[in-house]
Amino acid sequence: MPAGKPAGKTTGKNAGKRKRARLIAGAGIITVVAATAVLVPIALGNPAPAPPAASEPASEPASTPAEAGPPVTYYQQPGPPAGSPLEKVEPLKVDVSNDLVGTSLNKGLTGISLEATDLADPDLSSDNASMVKLLKEIDQPVLRFGGNAVDRRFFWTSTGEAVPGDYKGDKTHPVKAVGPADLARLKTLLEAGDAKVSLTVDLGHYNPARAADMVKNASEIFGDRLLSITVGNEPNGFVFNDVKTGSGYSLEQYVRELKDYANAIYAVAPNVPISGPGAYDQKWWQPFIDADIPQKKILSFHNYPLYSCDGSDPKGSPTMANLMSQLMHDRAADYQQAAIKVGQAAGLETWLPETGIAACPGSNETSRTHASALWAADYSLNAAQLGITRIGFHSSLLTCKGGPPLSAICSAGAYPFGNGQMSGRANFFGISMVAELEAGKFMKLNSSGGGLAFSYALQNADGSTSVVIVNESDPEKAAQTDVTLNLPGKPVTGTMTQLSGPSYTAEDQTVIDGAKTEPTPLAKRATVPGFAYKSQTQQFKLTAGTVTVLNFKY
Repeated sequence: MPAGKPAGKTTGKNAGKRKRARLIAGAGIITVVAATAVLVPIALGNPAPAPPAASEPASEPASTPAEAGPPVTYYQQPGPPAGSPLEKVEPLKVDVSNDLVGTSLNKGLTGISLEATDLADPDLSSDNASMVKLLKEIDQPVLRFGGNAVDRRFFWTSTGEAVPGDYKGDKTHPVKAVGPADLARLKTLLEAGDAKVSLTVDLGHYNPARAADMVKNASEIFGDRLLSITVGNEPNGFVFNDVKTGSGYSLEQYVRELKDYANAIYAVAPNVPISGPGAYDQKWWQPFIDADIPQKKILSFHNYPLYSCDGSDPKGSPTMANLMSQLMHDRAADYQQAAIKVGQAAGLETWLPETGIAACPGSNETSRTHASALWAADYSLNAAQLGITRIGFHSSLLTCKGGPPLSAICSAGAYPFGNGQMSGRANFFGISMVAELEAGKFMKLNSSGGGLAFSYALQNADGSTSVVIVNESDPEKAAQTDVTLNLPGKPVTGTMTQLSGPSYTAEDQTVIDGAKTEPTPLAKRATVPGFAYKSQTQQFKLTAGTVTVLNFKY
């Protein structure tokens, strides 16, 4: 996790407020199909008016009764908690256009970021059924290895050398040696879980030849499952956390060392893309782009939107009020747009391989909560709609009890290393809602009302439309939101899946379709309540504190 990052870093804290842009597109999800759901035929429209009296000629022909669709099972979403104040929410209107935004949601958008030392963990294997299950629930993810450990406590050796004595660790952050056998074991997990990998090499201990040897082995072992190599983790922070002591560490020194590493890597693995700088300070983006290195393919940056650990910026502090706010959405988008602009100008993909709610170590108001699931879904969708193609939520293999509280995954068993039986926290389910969406092109839309809600739409390859509504209204206080959705076609089916939870602060109570698992497969989903057969206008209600994914076929 992001322990050790200095307070006052530039992670979007200077991003100005901006008007909420509603031309977006979507993903989202969850709820419970009750056993009492019944099969009922659906029809739309009002009955035909009575014919005029015989003595009066009809000025207009009587309207034709609406066409009835086949029998369906309606989705049963949870209502507001008993006794909640039921504060009224302004109705939400969403108009989806056939016009496209110009960006796409691709499979593999959302992934998990881990420390480089986790490569040595035997639980990262196809033998670990719980880990395979998690990877499948976030559908073709990328496992990224880096974090603070890579430049401090990570030692690569392909010959079994002893770890040098100047490497320092502690009980929960031990020094680890990693070799080819570890990569081969990880490959079995990647194959079983249909995942890919991105690696970071140690820049803290300057050694281009050792890094090149690691990449050579990784390229041979992983093949096309290896997506990229990054040289160092957050080199802009080296001067703040004692990775580089003495005279400090400058941008100029970074660029010189980056060239040495990239050239050494290219000599032994010429087809492996280089990503970078993997920094949380935007001043480092352009120097990476300008560096004359081979295989420069990806601009990567890190972002923890709530970064003010000491409270010096009240609006950047890790509080629930900040997390569930329009400002949180907008500031994250502003920072992401700045990175995308720089990357696109250079013809590079833009990745966000390490992110999370807060840069602050330890627990805070947002840790482990249902609100973190709502945030993760909206954050992922908005980033993808803007043009980011990979996102890694920084996590840990340590225990659920006592381990990093913002990690999306954690292990059962006794602290700190547990028993390897991995499970997902609330934010993991938010990630899963997005990951299980069909790949598609973002469609332009206009939305108004709805309180704290964000809407997205996707044009899918089969011609269907997916609409995701992230309803961040308080599930303990807000009444259901009346939604009017205008579609670009006349659907013959409309299904939904939904993520829900009883309150912002609820821990271990986030569910998808009533269970702690991935969304119900598309072909088995129940119908949107009140679905109007072959009508471009659909009207329904959504419970607060939910992520709802709707799919309409025409």
